[in-house]
Formats: sequence, structure tokens, C-alpha cells
Amino acid sequence: MKSLRELGGLVYSTDSGRMCPACRQPVADCQCASQRALPAGDGIARVQRETKGRGGKAVTIARGLALDAEALALLAKRLKAACGSGGTVKDGQIEVQGDHCDKVVAFLQAEGFKVKRSGG
Repeated sequence: MKSLRELGGLVYSTDSGRMCPACRQPVADCQCASQRALPAGDGIARVQRETKGRGGKAVTIARGLALDAEALALLAKRLKAACGSGGTVKDGQIEVQGDHCDKVVAFLQAEGFKVKRSGG
């Protein structure tokens, strides 16, 4: 069994609140998130329509965008507005509710991304 020190040490402090397990600084002052590398990829954004696990409802997914979390969230917001639909950012990919593959491909190409349509 691992000791508490091996598990990351201090988790919460009454003085500063939650602590980052990696750098042991308060979460508000943590620099670990800004030092994370961009996701590796081949530079091609892939857009596909998916219905698996969603009760038959279609979702358009854009994968492979080499952006950090903040830039990906801003791009997702603009993409959802362009499609007139809702959606989210999960695991480094943008999910837009509905079948909007053509709109998403056109939008991403206009933004300067190299885009491929994947899936059936």
C-alpha cells in the first residue's frame, strides 16, 4: 500500500483551499495546467457523425484539433453558434448536437484547419 506522501501529499488546506497534487501549490496558483503540452496529432481535423450510445440521436464530432483547452472551448462556442445547436467539449473533441457535418467542415476550413470527413 502506498503512503500518503506517495499519493500526492496535502490535498486540502484551511488556509488556501484545494491543493494541486503535482506541484503542491494552491489550485488558484497552480502552473501545471498551463505547462501541459498540446495534444499530439497529424494536423488533420476529422469530422464524423455518431449515434452510438445516444439513443439514436445524431451528434457531429470534430477530433484532432491541436488546441489547448481554452482555445478549444472558444472554437466550440463559435461552432455551435454557426450550427445553431448545442454541444460540448469532451476529451479534447467537440461534440455538436445534430447532423451538421457539412457545416462543421466548412466552418473549420474557413478557420484555416485541414479537415477530413471520416466515418460512413
